[in-house]
Amino acid sequence: MEEYFIVSKGDFILSKDMKTIYRLLKKRFGFLNWWPGDSDFEILVGAILTQQTSWKNVEKAVANLKDAHMLDISKISECDIDYLQQLVHPAGFYRQKAIRLKEICSAIIKDYDGFENFLSLDAKNLRESLLSMKGIGRETADSIILYASGKPVFVVDAYTRRILGRVYRQEEAYRNIGYDELQKEIESGIKKDLGLYKDFHAQMVQLGKDYCLKKPLCTNCPLNGICLYSIHNNGVHPSK
Repeated sequence: MEEYFIVSKGDFILSKDMKTIYRLLKKRFGFLNWWPGDSDFEILVGAILTQQTSWKNVEKAVANLKDAHMLDISKISECDIDYLQQLVHPAGFYRQKAIRLKEICSAIIKDYDGFENFLSLDAKNLRESLLSMKGIGRETADSIILYASGKPVFVVDAYTRRILGRVYRQEEAYRNIGYDELQKEIESGIKKDLGLYKDFHAQMVQLGKDYCLKKPLCTNCPLNGICLYSIHNNGVHPSK
């Protein structure tokens, strides 16, 4: 079962490693239909609200917006800020998030004359525009590009850093590597495909939530046979 072992050549990521990681994760979790949302605009709203909170809290805030018939870019742009804060309250940091959400919606309408025009930008220009908006960082921008606009960019999040840092037993390196550099390394190791990028990111999130926690549950982890952290600390070896 040598193919399951990580072969380090001084690189962060090898192509065959990423393929093996994805295959093992998909075998365990199956296809994951992520990101949840009934519309591209709902995905954008969710990506903004999910910062520093759990998805369950985001779902409550989005449900409030839907129930109030406010899940609309023009309505949010024109909404009274106190009312908007009340609606997104479950997502935490509600004052800040309501202000950011309203400002972003207003900017999209003003600069692009509508949400569809905004999403039709190519990935590079869309990313630059998103990053110019207060409150949107690289991870949030790339989540919107991947899931709302349907353009293949790999989303790098805390789960990705933690998982790969443990798989390669280079946790400090993966904590410190720049976002764009790590994204480039990952994308060089897998086929540039929209469906693959979406599902691979979802698989990493699922692993991070279920097994690769801050205090990892290595015994039943689907990657325990290739993860150097698990092998070193728990004596776990590939199945024969």
